[in-house]
Amino acid sequence: MIELSIVDGVAEVVLNAPERLNALDPAALAELLEAYIEAERSGVRALVLRGEGRAFCAGRDIANVDPATDDVLGYLGDLVTPLLERMSRFPAPTFASAHGACLGVGLGLLIATDVVYVAESAKIGSPFAALGATLDSGGHALFFERLGAHKTLDLIYTGRLMSGSEAVMSGLFSQVLPDDQVLESTRAAARGAASGATHAFLESKRLIAGLRDERLGLWRSMDAENRAQAALSATADYREGFAAFREKRRPVFSGRG
Repeated sequence: MIELSIVDGVAEVVLNAPERLNALDPAALAELLEAYIEAERSGVRALVLRGEGRAFCAGRDIANVDPATDDVLGYLGDLVTPLLERMSRFPAPTFASAHGACLGVGLGLLIATDVVYVAESAKIGSPFAALGATLDSGGHALFFERLGAHKTLDLIYTGRLMSGSEAVMSGLFSQVLPDDQVLESTRAAARGAASGATHAFLESKRLIAGLRDERLGLWRSMDAENRAQAALSATADYREGFAAFREKRRPVFSGRG
């Protein structure tokens, strides 16, 4: 179900089970984790995640799940959460192209990605009221942080799904694009990042993670920025960037430390 290709330093990971809207069972989660591990081993400088067919990912594949025997913590705690944590720590800029259903674990995949471009057709929210279940895979944290308590609970209680435009206007994700443009725009952004100053991007990625996960205040964050800048000053890309500025030319970054 999961496909990985690598071209010019950019990995593309594809959820390819369109007949079930790319819903993820335990085997698919294991394949997805392995794709990220292989991409990391290959030393790619950017990664694109996308779904084939009518949807990005409709969440967990529950077609064969029996509530009487379902190991919920085994699925979410032992499989989904470690995968999302690994994705969020991927050592290169990551981008997702999201269209159609982006629900449950599918929403979690987007939360664990650095930059998300969504199609106008995207459907984002919490449809779990009809199942007697609740939002998972980090959805509560994302919605509360960006939307506040009232709107978050409104979405959960009603099961209403946001469009791609509403999700971006609400601050959930980066850009909304027409369906026929979102994938190529995502790929173009990834190619641009792959040719950029990779170490500098990763420092920013770590700084944002600290603000999100450790709730760093202004001065602690500023100290972390200072230390990151000092570390970057010893890299080849830093020297190249300054040389290009002085010589009035376009920099050519190698991604080397």
